[in-house]
Amino acid sequence: MISKAWQTRLRALQQKKHRQELGLFFVEGAKNTIELLHSDFEIEVVFATESFYKENEPRLAEQRFRCEEVSSDDLVRAGTFASNNAALAVARTKNELEFSAQPDEWVLVLDDLRDPGNLGTLLRVADWYGLTKVVCSETTADFYNPKVLTASMGSFARMHVWYQSLPNFLSQTDLPIVGTFLGGENLHEFTFPAGGFLIIGNESNGISPEVEAWVTQKITIPRFGSAESLNAGVAAAVVIDNLRRRG
Repeated sequence: MISKAWQTRLRALQQKKHRQELGLFFVEGAKNTIELLHSDFEIEVVFATESFYKENEPRLAEQRFRCEEVSSDDLVRAGTFASNNAALAVARTKNELEFSAQPDEWVLVLDDLRDPGNLGTLLRVADWYGLTKVVCSETTADFYNPKVLTASMGSFARMHVWYQSLPNFLSQTDLPIVGTFLGGENLHEFTFPAGGFLIIGNESNGISPEVEAWVTQKITIPRFGSAESLNAGVAAAVVIDNLRRRG
């Protein structure tokens, strides 16, 4: 079973302040644990069921971390999942290197994206289309939130994420800054530059005025039906698909 000390620590790691204090985070389920095992994150411990351990024994045996066999009930009590018949893994958070971008590279910028599920979905979308760098406003949901990691479906392991004051950050670049707005240029007619920054705004309020001031090109997704809006993940997927198709 998982020790009381680890159960207490795992409960604490559900909160951002404790993740920052301890420099730790955790993932749950087979998919995210396997992705973590194949990443460059420094793993502290893996709690795994007998079946998960047997299926992944070669990978688990070669690593320099503890692996403890536990029951599915132990995993449910310690984590956030309603059911988990695989694993829960704890790893150290990363300090990203100084940000840099090439002129022919696209970087996703998230302005005040507060919903953890939406952030996780956006990481998954970005990973699908080969965007590996994401710059977030300081009010965007925490990358290491368990809901973010779960929604990313393992894509978190391949992403590089920075949290910045976006106006200050964007003021320092000469690359194009493209943002989604009502009344912008029709996405289907827009000619994307070779690279730059693509901004996705808040779920309800869109891109903030402070960030809008640095946008060099405004685009809009044309509406053909009666839906009021698209959520951030869907909007980002539509825009990035057009970006890649025309790039």
